[in-house]
Amino acid sequence: MEDHPNAEKLYVVQVDLGTEKRQLVAGLKTHIKKEDLPGKNVVVVANLEYAKLRGIESQGMVLAADNGKELVVLTVADGKAGESVIAQEYRRKLRVL
Repeated sequence: MEDHPNAEKLYVVQVDLGTEKRQLVAGLKTHIKKEDLPGKNVVVVANLEYAKLRGIESQGMVLAADNGKELVVLTVADGKAGESVIAQEYRRKLRVL
């Protein structure tokens, strides 16, 4: 994970999807410290069309939600890279970004 060279609020993140590795550009810099994300099992939306954000290709999206006070990156406690994630229960109402 590194700072985006052309944007103050973006990170460039490398993720392992099990069968492939992808590069994502994530607007998390104002919400999450760089050292807090590596090693976590984050939920990634991988079926999106690739997009360039400030000149760098993003091949998916890190899923995050906002409860009006803080932004939270969605993670799973246990699991393997590439496994599908299904939300079965909502404990509180979150707005998906």
